[in-house]
Amino acid sequence: MRIPTNRVTLAGLLVAIGIIYGDIGTSPLYVFSAIIKGKEISEELILGGLSCIIWTLTLQTTIKYVILTLRADNNGEGGMFSLFALVRRHGKWAVIPAMMGGAAVLSEGIITPPISVTSAIEGLKQIKLFSDIGQWTIVGIVLFILVILFFLQQFGTSAIGRFFGPVMLVWFTMLAVLGLGHILDDVKVLKAFNPYHAIKLLTQYPRGFWILGAVFLCTTGAEALYSDLGHCGRSNIRMSWIFVKSCLILNYLGQGAWLLNHVGSKVDPNINPFYALMPEGFRLIGIIIATAATIVASQALISGSFTLISEAMRLNLWSKLKINYPTEEKGQLFIPAVNMLLFLGCCGVVLYFQKAQNMEAAYGLTINFGMLMNTTLFSYYLFTQRAPRQWIILYLIVYLTVELSFLTANLDKFSHGGYVSFMIGGFLFITMYIWYRARKIKNRYVEFVRLEHYIPKIQELSNDRSVPKYATHLVYMTSANNPKEIEHKVIYSILNKKPKRADIYWLVHVDTLDDPYTSEYKVDHIIPNDIIRIEFRLGFRVQPRINLMFRKVVEDLVANKEVNIYSRYESLERSNTVGDFQFIVMEKYLSQDNELPFWERVVMKFYFWLKEISLSEEKGFGLDLSTVTVEKFPLIVAPVSTVKLKRIVDEDEL
Repeated sequence: MRIPTNRVTLAGLLVAIGIIYGDIGTSPLYVFSAIIKGKEISEELILGGLSCIIWTLTLQTTIKYVILTLRADNNGEGGMFSLFALVRRHGKWAVIPAMMGGAAVLSEGIITPPISVTSAIEGLKQIKLFSDIGQWTIVGIVLFILVILFFLQQFGTSAIGRFFGPVMLVWFTMLAVLGLGHILDDVKVLKAFNPYHAIKLLTQYPRGFWILGAVFLCTTGAEALYSDLGHCGRSNIRMSWIFVKSCLILNYLGQGAWLLNHVGSKVDPNINPFYALMPEGFRLIGIIIATAATIVASQALISGSFTLISEAMRLNLWSKLKINYPTEEKGQLFIPAVNMLLFLGCCGVVLYFQKAQNMEAAYGLTINFGMLMNTTLFSYYLFTQRAPRQWIILYLIVYLTVELSFLTANLDKFSHGGYVSFMIGGFLFITMYIWYRARKIKNRYVEFVRLEHYIPKIQELSNDRSVPKYATHLVYMTSANNPKEIEHKVIYSILNKKPKRADIYWLVHVDTLDDPYTSEYKVDHIIPNDIIRIEFRLGFRVQPRINLMFRKVVEDLVANKEVNIYSRYESLERSNTVGDFQFIVMEKYLSQDNELPFWERVVMKFYFWLKEISLSEEKGFGLDLSTVTVEKFPLIVAPVSTVKLKRIVDEDEL
């Protein structure tokens, strides 16, 4: 369901609370635990840490994302690739930060579910009945929840999605109530609104600057505010954030007040300040609510990962993968390969780190990179929109300073587990980059020819009854953007490889647009009833179900009497039998006759390996396999220039 961007509705507010704030909303489970880890509690530490949290939520989440970034509205849609689609025609370099940002968001989908769910389940240790529970038992419970969560993805979220809003509403209300109930434990905690305490902590406290790595966890998930613009609408996000931010700050203040009562001591690592706010009798209920909230947060990230990969495929930044549509609801999709990748990654993180405190070191580094890439793309977007240069420079100075400071602090966690998130994000980026780079390499060597030069030959072949008819309707997928051009390989397939006589030749081109949901087509009758070109203009969020779309176009053309689709066989023509349609898909393979530089050879090898394990061209276009013929042809990127070959002549031949 897409909510109007500028209209506030009760349903829109509930949807926003349910699907947007899961990640950032569950951060109170582990932020303060990360700040105080291994440290003696002091007033300077607590007030400074709280002040950092409050001003990070204000500068990073409220001002950068809620007020500014939401303005980059791509026909109602947001997110890293939507922003890239807005600027890519202005600068080709923008693809690099877009891929880095996309990889960061995907890696967040692998790390967030483990740390959120584990933090919730570890609350059992603070219940007397379960105080002796072993860590491996907690790991087992977390893995069981993840198994169920990822198993249910194939059925879609329409059934459980309606509960997201109420669950998160209960969660945020609980956060606020728990925080309010403890602020009076020490009202000095209210001093944290003064940024002086944040500055003092970062500049005067021993290794105070490095605490930013833990503070950063409070703003993870801010990217979701922008990514879900199309689902909730800008106004609903902005209004609901007021409530969410208030609940978060109240809870952080409550945890801070509780910790101020323990000045001069170290908190037991098994005690989470979040659960310490709860009365003993309520703690089990609180853990159940927290677990439900972390499941909602995980579900939102998983669904967002499916959408992100789908967009990447349409923008030619990821190999084609099978996409299922569990329900008829718009935007509901399921990608089995991505689901398995996320599941294995989440399970691996849980088994490797085991404890939520250990996962904190791996959390934040790639997300920090993602925010930097968002800053880069959004500033370029402002430039393309002719925003005043002084404001763009101010934006860059402020947010590059803030985010590079966070990045520096997060790099301190690299050797303690940060390398895990770095490896995950790096692998995802390399995969996208190789797919993109390889397509650029091979596209340089795709030969296009003028179609008009071959029209007489094609017409002559169509009328040559000495050549067996291949099909009544022969359909070729073409990548030629210019309607007057065609790939040489298509002409070779029709005229040379094995002459293919047909009554009507169809050329189908798919153009991916920079806006999300355009779905339109254009017909060019090159030779009426002989050669017809159809150009589909599809937004980057529209799946190319070419088989269904092509059939609809043909139906429209027949209804308008623009084409005769009946069979031309004499025995069938009299009975008005519809002729057969045959699709030809050209599949490339890397020819051995290449002399590539080492790096390009590696790129192309990896590219064709990705093609082997990904969806085939015909399935990627949504074609009916019973009507498709796949023709393989060699891709010669860098032809061998010389072949050393010497002829041996026998003396008796002289």
